Amino acid sequence: MHKRKEDKYFEEILERNKHKIYRICNIYAVPPLEAQDLFQEVVYQIWKSLDSFKSNSSIDTWIYKITINVCLRSKMKLEKNYSKTDRFESIHFTPIEKEIDTSEQEKIKYLKECISALNETDTSLIVLYLDDLSYKEIAVITGLSENHIAVKMKRIRKKIFECITPKIN
Repeated sequence: MHKRKEDKYFEEILERNKHKIYRICNIYAVPPLEAQDLFQEVVYQIWKSLDSFKSNSSIDTWIYKITINVCLRSKMKLEKNYSKTDRFESIHFTPIEKEIDTSEQEKIKYLKECISALNETDTSLIVLYLDDLSYKEIAVITGLSENHIAVKMKRIRKKIFECITPKIN
């Protein structure tokens, strides 16, 4: 591909996926690793790996896979170098288009707390599920079977329900 076409293609896919990437980075951000740093690392890895994209899946699915892998790798590297940190403080969601009332903000806070209490695999699955990906797309990204994802999602939803219900009531 010609250099200008490559740059244009990269810019297009980044523009189309930047919000998804940032949402995932926000979930995995833990001090001192910030969401912006993760985002930059993901963008760099996408740019560096773009020539190796083989079209076995959609480009958007491939980007999800890179994003999850970079976030998990960065978090594991951080945990290896530092003692475990509390992730609750590091997750910051900012409403993009509209103001959310106080009760909705509280529910979002509780949901983030419950998601952050999950193990890494479950967190990855619920993040992809909340981005409205099908089980088939999640399977491509994670390498798990669709049936395995369906079973895990049922268990994850139950865990989140059990975690969030006492907080909301």
